Amino acid sequence: MFNLGEKEKKNSFPVKFCDIIQKNVKLSSFTSFKIGGNADIYIRPSSQDELVAALMFIHAERIPAILLGGGSNLLIPDEGIRGAVIHTCRLNKILLEESAGHLFVQAEAGALVQDLTEFCAEHGLTGLEDFAGLPGTVGGAVFMNARCYEKSISDVLFSVSALYFSEKGCTLQEYNCRKEDWGYKQSPFQPSNKRYASLDGNRPVIVSATFGVEQGDAILIRNIMESRITDRTSKGHFKLPSAGSVFKNNHAFGKPSGQLIDEAGLRGLRIGDAQVAPWHGNFIVNTGSATARDVVELIEAVQRQVKDKTGFELEPEIIFAG
Repeated sequence: MFNLGEKEKKNSFPVKFCDIIQKNVKLSSFTSFKIGGNADIYIRPSSQDELVAALMFIHAERIPAILLGGGSNLLIPDEGIRGAVIHTCRLNKILLEESAGHLFVQAEAGALVQDLTEFCAEHGLTGLEDFAGLPGTVGGAVFMNARCYEKSISDVLFSVSALYFSEKGCTLQEYNCRKEDWGYKQSPFQPSNKRYASLDGNRPVIVSATFGVEQGDAILIRNIMESRITDRTSKGHFKLPSAGSVFKNNHAFGKPSGQLIDEAGLRGLRIGDAQVAPWHGNFIVNTGSATARDVVELIEAVQRQVKDKTGFELEPEIIFAG
């Protein structure tokens, strides 16, 4: 376990920064699965300066760390995180901007997608209503290029401010969106080593994202949002704690992953308190006191049985931390 003593803290940080550091914090309540152990060090920055200070500290001290946003696509191990967790939940400002006759909405990485879509609805702005009801944060949605109702985040994204690392430290850079950099559930911010949660210098850290929007019909925007939320609810997205879709879809399969799982007869399959949702093959739900180990073993069992029956290998969409 990493211990951060008072002497070390005072030598490493300004006093104000020390106030945002906690030790031995339970993480399960910060994830949609409601699963996971404690973090040795928990840092919750409330400004870009505090975020930079936290990142510089973990790199200087070589402390293993992960980034936590809305926790809606993340599985925290039962033993917790040996090292630090930087939680972006307080970086949540949303602003309306106008430039050269065009409208933009800028949202910090820790802003909830539901707050972003609500902001747009309140201002009569169209472009993001298909993402209504999507759990998680703006940073996570951009990082994973979230897709809802045939629309990807990259379709409405204009630019991203992100911190990039080098031997000299980290610098804030502006990325202007280029469609060729993006793909299905892929973004230019994902590291090649696939360690999506780890803050090891191989991935930039998204600070904010700017979306291109237009003035629209406020009633129509609200109606679309409500229909999306109703559809998600009717499909059981919010019945029990889960991380949404467990496996990516693959056009080469000819069918959605959930359908392959259904046809393999795996709905309701259970290990411990982790269960393939009886109402949706591509959801794994926590029926009570599921552990991360239960979820991992269930994912592996589904992959194994689908491959045996179809020859297709399902690729997890969930990010495994730690």
